[in-house]
Amino acid sequence: MASTEVSSPSGIPESFEHVETLGGIQSYRHTTNGLEVLILPESAAPVATFMVTYRVGSRHEPMGLTGATHFLEHLMFKGTERFHKSKGTSIFNVLQSVGAKVNASTWVDRTNYYEMLPREHLPLAVEIEADRMRGALLDPEDVESERTVILNEYDRGRNESTSRLFDEVWATAFLAHPYRHPTIGWRSDIEGVDDSGLRHFYDQYYWPNNATVSIIGDVDPAEALTLVDQHFGDIPRSEHEITSPSVREPEQSGPRRLEVRQEGQLGAVLQAYKTPDGRDDDAEALDVLGRILASGKGSRLFRRCTDRGLTTDAYAINFRLRDPGLFCILTFLAPDKTHDVVEEAVEEVVQEVQENGVTEEEVRRAQTQIRASEAFDRDGPMKVASQLNEAIATGDWRLYVEYPDRIDAVTPEDVQRVARTYLLDDRLTVGRYVPTAPPEATNGAQVAQAAAGPVT
Repeated sequence: MASTEVSSPSGIPESFEHVETLGGIQSYRHTTNGLEVLILPESAAPVATFMVTYRVGSRHEPMGLTGATHFLEHLMFKGTERFHKSKGTSIFNVLQSVGAKVNASTWVDRTNYYEMLPREHLPLAVEIEADRMRGALLDPEDVESERTVILNEYDRGRNESTSRLFDEVWATAFLAHPYRHPTIGWRSDIEGVDDSGLRHFYDQYYWPNNATVSIIGDVDPAEALTLVDQHFGDIPRSEHEITSPSVREPEQSGPRRLEVRQEGQLGAVLQAYKTPDGRDDDAEALDVLGRILASGKGSRLFRRCTDRGLTTDAYAINFRLRDPGLFCILTFLAPDKTHDVVEEAVEEVVQEVQENGVTEEEVRRAQTQIRASEAFDRDGPMKVASQLNEAIATGDWRLYVEYPDRIDAVTPEDVQRVARTYLLDDRLTVGRYVPTAPPEATNGAQVAQAAAGPVT
């Protein structure tokens, strides 16, 4: 595991305190407004990535304001008094004119805004992000125009069977916790929210003491911190305490089931088990379990299901979140196979792991796959920023550095133990996607074809 350095590098502004250095990443905190800054110098190319991660996502949204974080993601690009299309200085145009790649993303625990650009233009990215941290206009006209865009995006997601299946499973697995809400929000909230509601949400969470700035690339730490202090230093910390939801999901007392019936061709089964939060010591063992179950032709589900013609594909995903999340197994049915047969086959694979464990070879193969994936996902400033972003969202940026060592420490006994602990009926929600014929399919041949599909 990487060592921690506690000494403060020379030349940094007095407004910043050095917290620690881990794995080459230097961590600082602004002494006045609480802004966290992470710097990773990489001189392989004359570029830099600047990213602001706000610790706010759909987990923070109350009923009536679901989708607010995503809505604000759209509005934050509409501009401020200084950067606005009416002045010929829209955020996208200004940044793209200097060759920047610019975008943002929203998920359950975080929102991030980022730019990758030539290093000499880093000051422009810092200026824009500081300006819209507290200066977003959130004009009513922009709210209305983006509402239409977001509703179209919502409809596209609902029309995609896998996306809708995931939404329905999460909404069923969680009864109280806001992870039950889709990140884009529910349609009624998207239709009903106004600029005052969005302004209130913005004023709650978009502050320096609720954000982390990440700077990766060909930068000098002292110069980068001076730049950040110049633009962010005068922004005050919030006058109110920024709190996270304290909702505790009630204990589940048995499996939950649902069906999504929608036009399509082949069915699917999504089996989701409640798991601990992403910082838990068991999280890496669940990641390894996911690879053993469904990664490559040597995986358990490929051999048991896909190789035998029961499924066309299978995936296992351990969602590592700030609060307890889900371990999901998604299988797509082969033609003429039923949901019952595939679900039973998946259960047999899980039970085999629980009863007999996994082999050293399977664990080593999974660890090798994860290390290779991590190496690819950390190749370049933008990819590093993306991975850091998810660690920040989980609650500790140091997970980015520690993750490879934590994966290497997983044993076959750990994998069997987490399968026995978490992949239980009392933690399970099963969703089935059941394809239906198109509305106009009323002739005999079409009905017969639909009837030949999966049976529930």
